[in-house]
Amino acid sequence: MSITRERRPGRLRRLLGRLATDQDELDNSELRESSQGLGHRTIAELADREVATVSGTIRNTTLSPLGQVPALRAELYDGTQRLQLIWLGRRSIAGIHPGTYLRARGRVCTKDGIKTIYNPFYDILPNRGR
Repeated sequence: MSITRERRPGRLRRLLGRLATDQDELDNSELRESSQGLGHRTIAELADREVATVSGTIRNTTLSPLGQVPALRAELYDGTQRLQLIWLGRRSIAGIHPGTYLRARGRVCTKDGIKTIYNPFYDILPNRGR
């Protein structure tokens, strides 16, 4: 009877695996780890109508009117899912642009199938939570 034991991949194999991994997957993984490192739940875990704190990178911003009121929209991505941040009555916010890493807090709702926070409290973070 032979005893087999499960072997963990060595350093070289892990390094080669990491190099072979798609850059987007690495970015997503880094965003998830940064969010969890700050103690935040991922966007994918959020339930409708709960107050939550999330962090991630702004992917894009748009200015669109909601009725007669201007609304600045930003798509936040944390490596799991996107979340729409909407500031009513704002045309721009200094520092909020694609590539900005930030923490946002507010009540989550689902609008057109997309998790959304209206008028969130936010902090622009200098880097991914490190």
